[in-house]
Amino acid sequence: MTIRATLVASTGALFALTLTACKELPPPAFVDGEIHHARYADNNDLLTAGLGASGLASATAPAFADALNPTAEELRTLTIYNNYRALVDTAPGGGYGTFFGPQVNAGQPGGLVPGDEYLAFVKAGPNNLPVTVMVQIPDAFDRENACMVTAPSSGSRGVYGAIGTAGEWGLKKGCAVVYTDKGTGTGSNNLETNTAQLIDGRLTDDPNAAVQFRADLSEAERAAFTGQFPDRFAFKHAHSRANPEADWGEHVLQSIEFGFYILNRHFAEQRKGKGRAFPILPANTLVIASSVSNGGGASVRAAEQDKRHLIDGVAVSEPNVNPVVDTSFTIRQGDGPVITEHSRSLLDYTTALAVYQGCANRAPDVRGVLFFNDFFNNQAVNENACDALAVKGLVNGADLDARAADAQRILNEEFGVQPEQNLIAPTHFGLAVAQSISMTYANAYGEFGVEDRVCGLSLAASGAGGEVAPLPETQEAALFATSNGIPPTGGVNLIYDEASGVATNLAVSVSPSSGLQDYGLDALLCLRSLAQGSDAVTGEPLDSEAAEKADRVAQGIEEIRANGDLNRKPTVFVTGRSDAILPINHTSRPYFGLNQTVEGKRSSLHYYEVLNAHHLDTLNGLAGYNERFVPLHHYFFQALDLVYDNLRNGTELPPSQVVRTTPRGAGAPALTAANIPDISAVPAVEDQILFENNQVRIPD
Repeated sequence: MTIRATLVASTGALFALTLTACKELPPPAFVDGEIHHARYADNNDLLTAGLGASGLASATAPAFADALNPTAEELRTLTIYNNYRALVDTAPGGGYGTFFGPQVNAGQPGGLVPGDEYLAFVKAGPNNLPVTVMVQIPDAFDRENACMVTAPSSGSRGVYGAIGTAGEWGLKKGCAVVYTDKGTGTGSNNLETNTAQLIDGRLTDDPNAAVQFRADLSEAERAAFTGQFPDRFAFKHAHSRANPEADWGEHVLQSIEFGFYILNRHFAEQRKGKGRAFPILPANTLVIASSVSNGGGASVRAAEQDKRHLIDGVAVSEPNVNPVVDTSFTIRQGDGPVITEHSRSLLDYTTALAVYQGCANRAPDVRGVLFFNDFFNNQAVNENACDALAVKGLVNGADLDARAADAQRILNEEFGVQPEQNLIAPTHFGLAVAQSISMTYANAYGEFGVEDRVCGLSLAASGAGGEVAPLPETQEAALFATSNGIPPTGGVNLIYDEASGVATNLAVSVSPSSGLQDYGLDALLCLRSLAQGSDAVTGEPLDSEAAEKADRVAQGIEEIRANGDLNRKPTVFVTGRSDAILPINHTSRPYFGLNQTVEGKRSSLHYYEVLNAHHLDTLNGLAGYNERFVPLHHYFFQALDLVYDNLRNGTELPPSQVVRTTPRGAGAPALTAANIPDISAVPAVEDQILFENNQVRIPD
């Protein structure tokens, strides 16, 4: 075993335990309130909520006995079902059930994993933002070979958000899995009724109850707001007046500490009357920081900040990292252009996508190629967006084709978005990915409240014409289980309060400046202005009010920058080259370069870039996608296997490389091993990713 043999002093005070059958351990000081414990076995379990592999793959979602009053267990079941399917392709032929899934290498039929689950709140930051943490201990946990995996949620999802990714791998490996919603999560507050969600997702209007989130408004302030803007919602990530991302690393580290506390308490209780128990400590437990997307970025930040030496290794997929801008190195793919403008922030490139992608959807190279690109978009509104951008001088061209092609060029050439993402981006835009990220993160980085309505945007349900409407009670009752934490989600939409005529769903709103339905381009340009710190149309300085907001946003972005120092921990990144949400020239590629610059020959970061893979595997179940793309999820599990074997057995990690996959092709025959070759222990020279002469060199 290669894990460390000594316990550092900073954690010694917490974990230097002499356990006896009669002495109860105090929880860590950061735990707030009750710790909820449940045993899941027999007809229920930790991984699938009793649905099994077939239930997770079923197109029929679990139902509530009483749609207005779901029980905590019913909400948990639907939450696990939705969160699993949101990240994993469960469609036939895509690898589910053969290369991944609960039933693959399962200990029990259907992939059920019996064990114990502990849930609690942590209060974080100066405004006591509620953060949910959870520990799952499978019955297969082996104290003699103890292991722990972190599973911070992807996106803005709740605490079960990584159940199908790091959760599945860790539970099937017999590891304890520690989860956190990292201060984002699905917490929502109906401002009309002041209802909010308890830790288990049930609704309450009790103002004294411990809930996931309530807007920081007095009764008078709330009444005044709803009087002017009825039926609105506040969401935790967007409206907590905090910048939770600045503390994502610390949230992960706290989840690990909570995990050790729970493990020791759990086994102490099991040993009552049997005398002394050997404590489970960082020194005798293998800890892998993991997860995907935002969760992966959170684990990377935790590894950077790990002065307590809690983490042994890191294995993440498509991590949302915003590396410190370091112009001392460049990036180049094959014989392509040298990229100097890398490491743009999430808000920078996402607001660019929000502004230009609606028009770029009609570019001749992508138009009509994938059915779902048109299915999720309104073609007439796409054309309006091109016209509105042209009038403002933001795209050139005499006709639609030329304008749309110019919008695509701007994204690829000026913002460093990979051409490989062009085909997927229209679907993401139709699902309002860039729009929702732009609104939520601008609010979070600037630490704005719901009452600020940044860029005239708020959150509410909407009717058939896009007008604001009350969210149906049955949908609100299920919101914990159906929401991904970042509207539009669960029936709550982005509302453009300053749209021409009436407050309307952003997707169908009319911009005052254009008089057109153009996806609320005026609001999107406002968000873009906050991101770039100047007027997005004219380039002129912002007025004093907008400039103050932009300064707050810029400060928030600086707080979330990653420093590239992984403290020499064995680390694996896997990322799909076709990622259309987190462009790799601003995330994984420059982080690899920054780490090489910071750690040099001491670096243990290995970067694997997978061809024909993108950010949301769940889309691979759609026609067209299934022919063109392979599951990145498969390589995420390989990454975890590689890091585990390195830490447990000393097996060397493969060199950084491009992984050349083969799409399934016409008719999408079932995925085979030939489509998804393993990460190679000895990659060909022409496939190796190198850092030479201050340049990240990526093979074509």
